Amino acid sequence: MGAVVAIDALLHPQQVWRGRPAMPPAGTQPTGHAGLDAVLPAGGWPEAALSELLIPADGVGELQLLWPALARLSRAGERVVLVAPPYLPFAPAWQQAGVDLRQLQVVHTGTPRDALWATEQCLRSGSCGAVLCWPLGVDDRALRRLQVAAASGRTLAFATRPLAAAIHPSPAALRIAIDAAPAQWRVLKCRGGAAPVQPIPRGA
Repeated sequence: MGAVVAIDALLHPQQVWRGRPAMPPAGTQPTGHAGLDAVLPAGGWPEAALSELLIPADGVGELQLLWPALARLSRAGERVVLVAPPYLPFAPAWQQAGVDLRQLQVVHTGTPRDALWATEQCLRSGSCGAVLCWPLGVDDRALRRLQVAAASGRTLAFATRPLAAAIHPSPAALRIAIDAAPAQWRVLKCRGGAAPVQPIPRGA
């Protein structure tokens, strides 16, 4: 029969490892929405990675989700690039959101394939703070190239796609569904931790 050991002796700091809950990291790329930052493993947007915004229709709040981070980056002198946006950006709205328009660039392309190529080049260049794209008909391979390019260029990449794409797997580090009614965000996937079960009220 084994020797009886006092619990006090087992708890000696040099003998037993006592797990402690890890403190959530302070995000270096905060989203600007405290409620969302609180549930993301990185404390904000995953750095040097692709994040997907999945929307049921255009104009449900995807830009409002991104504007705080884009404003912060542009005011710090970081370039923000929009590749083949579906609509011409309304400059006064971007300016009112705090984005420095001198750092905002729009890339027009002829085909969806050209748009993917341009997005990848912008991400790989390392000269951008964030690159936004609206890829059409992309597969896992194309998204993986964007993820690798974002990691290579140490750049935030954002891809806005239809909500229906949520049923397909994606290499993106973060996937957020934006619901219009009720107005909320649902984190479907987040690298580095389990996706929260509860949705986050929009603007929280």
